[in-house]
Amino acid sequence: MIGLFKRPARATPPDTSALGAATLALRMDSGCTVPKGCIGVVADTGGHTRRVAEASRIVLAEIETAFCFHPGPYGVDLLPFAAAPELGLRLSFAVDGPDPRVAQQRFDLYLASEAGDTLGLGDFAAAIEAALQQELGLGHLALPPCTTLDEWNAFRAGFNQLLYTRFGISVDDCIPVDLGERVDYAALLLARAVSMPEVRAPQPQPLQVCAAMPFDAAAADARALRRLFLELPCVMHGLRMAVLPPGQALFQQHMALLQRLDNVSLSVNAMPALALAAPGETLPADRQLTRTHHSLRASAALDEAWALLARLGLAADADLAPLFDDADRIIANLEHECAARRVAVLVPESEPA
Repeated sequence: MIGLFKRPARATPPDTSALGAATLALRMDSGCTVPKGCIGVVADTGGHTRRVAEASRIVLAEIETAFCFHPGPYGVDLLPFAAAPELGLRLSFAVDGPDPRVAQQRFDLYLASEAGDTLGLGDFAAAIEAALQQELGLGHLALPPCTTLDEWNAFRAGFNQLLYTRFGISVDDCIPVDLGERVDYAALLLARAVSMPEVRAPQPQPLQVCAAMPFDAAAADARALRRLFLELPCVMHGLRMAVLPPGQALFQQHMALLQRLDNVSLSVNAMPALALAAPGETLPADRQLTRTHHSLRASAALDEAWALLARLGLAADADLAPLFDDADRIIANLEHECAARRVAVLVPESEPA
């Protein structure tokens, strides 16, 4: 009976000294207190989140995890074009404040679905840079040489909306900078020469899957599936809220896209385990790697879907038809990759559209 009323051990608070500088967010244990100037986020296994105010004690249920983040502001340098490392953008941003119009803040969902134990500023900047380079490469954002003021304003509007929709952050300032003094061109050329493979004539070979990968396939597959499980309903909600002009054609296309996206979400919810071909039957290692490839490709299509929602937020009525065509392509890629991950037999892989 003596141990019945024993106080539980006090949770050891994590080191929060880097929050607001080199670290955006880190995981917290139950019983810890949210530091001053920071915000706590509690997420359950279903992706539902709630915020905890500063100086409040975090109390978690068994199915919940907690994070603590500093809203900033932060400053990073980005490379919009990988082939031109001397051309940079200096970005100043902050985590977006609570929006009473939405049930869940976008940055909270990002923490629940993508963040690990620690979200460093360098990793977060790399994710922003990858999203920027992808949109520039696809032509959805334009940053031409000798950019005019109107072109710069159009780029800033699209970039701001992309960061708000994809990551839940608000841009304070974004200016072009010359990073030439930081770039060692000799080292870059040497690295390219060393890493460039010898070009040979292509030889017909049967399909082979690499037996070893430079990452944990099971962990990568689990992270990708978690993103799909948590984020696809939010993407579908964003697409459903798109404002349509009068007309029956776009309305029918819109409903068809939502139905297909709903079917993809149901498929993800019933996705088989990575290592199982059937109950009690282990899937071969090469097929597990192939399944992981499909999960990662579906996750990449999910990134495109978030970027599409950002463009929908700024599009005029006349621009919706091409965007819906792009949505059809993205959803087709999601359908293909999710269906390919479900099969247990080895089939030839095809690149997404």
